[in-house]
Amino acid sequence: MSEKSSKPQGLKALAKIWPFVLPYRNQLLAALVALLFTASLTLGIGQGVRVLIDQGFIAQSMDHLNQTLMVLFVVIVLMAIGTFARFYLVTWLGERVTADLRSEVFSRIITLHPSYFEENRSGEIMSRLTTDTTLLQSIIGSSLSFALRSFIMMLGGLVMLFVTNIKLTLVVLAVVPLVLVPILVFGQRVRKLSRKSQDTVADVGTYAGEMIQQIKTVQSYSREAYEQKAFSGEVEKAFKVAKQRILQRSMLLAIVIFLSFTAIGAMLWVGGYDVMNGNMSGGELAAFVFYALLVASGVASVSEVMGEVQRAAGATERLVELMNEESLIQSPKTPSTSALTSEKHIELNQVTFHYPSRPNIAALENLNLEVIPGETLALVGPSGAGKSTLFELLLRFYDPQQGEVRINETNLKDLNLETLRSKIALVPQQPSLFSSNVWHNIRYGRPDASDEEIISAAKAAFAHDFIEALPEGYGSYLGENGVRLSGGQKQRIAIARAILNDPEILLLDEATSALDAESEFQVQKALEKAMENRTTLVIAHRLATVKNADRLVVMDQGKVVATGNHQQLLESSSLYKKLAAHQFELRD
Repeated sequence: MSEKSSKPQGLKALAKIWPFVLPYRNQLLAALVALLFTASLTLGIGQGVRVLIDQGFIAQSMDHLNQTLMVLFVVIVLMAIGTFARFYLVTWLGERVTADLRSEVFSRIITLHPSYFEENRSGEIMSRLTTDTTLLQSIIGSSLSFALRSFIMMLGGLVMLFVTNIKLTLVVLAVVPLVLVPILVFGQRVRKLSRKSQDTVADVGTYAGEMIQQIKTVQSYSREAYEQKAFSGEVEKAFKVAKQRILQRSMLLAIVIFLSFTAIGAMLWVGGYDVMNGNMSGGELAAFVFYALLVASGVASVSEVMGEVQRAAGATERLVELMNEESLIQSPKTPSTSALTSEKHIELNQVTFHYPSRPNIAALENLNLEVIPGETLALVGPSGAGKSTLFELLLRFYDPQQGEVRINETNLKDLNLETLRSKIALVPQQPSLFSSNVWHNIRYGRPDASDEEIISAAKAAFAHDFIEALPEGYGSYLGENGVRLSGGQKQRIAIARAILNDPEILLLDEATSALDAESEFQVQKALEKAMENRTTLVIAHRLATVKNADRLVVMDQGKVVATGNHQQLLESSSLYKKLAAHQFELRD
């Protein structure tokens, strides 16, 4: 990801989650109260065990035995109620915070500049949005609560150990430094391996996603076996990293348990010796053992959960990187308002632009172009001439490194992005459709449009008839990227969306390229109607579709090399004459 992103290190990264928890401070406080309540009751059980043994069993008093057992039963009931409250509140908090976090991350992603997605894989981004937030959900909703409970029990158990017997407590505490060292050492290793493990899992998802998107290409070249082997290699790479992480966590847990219960064994020997010599009662030893087990299990639990917390820290680092990304394309703080009309509707003045992913190659170089209101301008030229790049600058997907792009004599950088883009509608060469139904896909051009307006736009794009023939008409779902439609049908849906948008400027990037001859003729008529009283820029490789444009601009290697109408360019431009001769020869 971007080097500009700040990268919180270690557990400090988890502090970035706090702003998402803060709005639910009441639920958090209630969960903490329930946690302290149940922890206090658990610690009280140790004293109940002492009384039960010393005044019940040893004193052989049925009254004391019955009373103690009754108190223990009430404590157990209260513990069950407190545990229910704690579990419900903490789990709810985990789900709520994760939902807010996902929304925040997606809100940031959706506003980032397009070049960000050239430099970062979509699978990696999706892994952060899904896998990493799911991991945080588990941590916030259960693991942290469990760790906090274990920590409180550990501290409370230590206090009760001192209250019960100081000498035995010192025996237990002698082992604590030995336990803390492996927690610190192995915990650091686990965090680094967790980050690496999550990155390799993202690689697996990216590879699988790409193969699914290109499934027809894979199968048409009979590359299934190759891709299966390659994917298995990615999976094995992720497994090897996960295995290293698991090994470190397992070693940590084993060492902590060994040291903790070795201390308990030593404590039992010393305590048993004191009981035999009458220096302490059997009930005190039983209570001490109970508290020592609480402390030992608390240490073991905290060390185990620390591994999960380290993984969460790695996930948080990745999410924070996304949330800290700043879009290179932003609205100005005080946007200007463009004039309603101008002699120059569109103007490019000495524009030079390099794509961030190709910084050494100029997509546009010192380009000058003016378009008057209502003019239909056709951009022609070989592939790579910069025609589509010009559209991307007009939509301000990118900013030029030099020069200015203006609409109604106002620099695009001075306009609010939403206002600017509301004036423009694009029909791309490869139409982008959503998996939702036809209503949604056309209405995307204008969310407040009525059903009647959508149908009218579809009719204008000559899409109504085939839409009505779909299983559920306009309510038919189209599948991923409109996979259930033909290329021509997808193109007409995209044209209907643009017509519904009713923009000031219409950008057509080979808008009829996917249509058969009859559909092209019909859609061309619809587009001619849609282009009335509207500034239109058309990219066309088939010159026959733009011969009647008001003006043709010939581009080559990012520059305008000739302008004029069809007949003028045949006489003045060798490149245009070459393109025309080649195409019309093929059509003859």
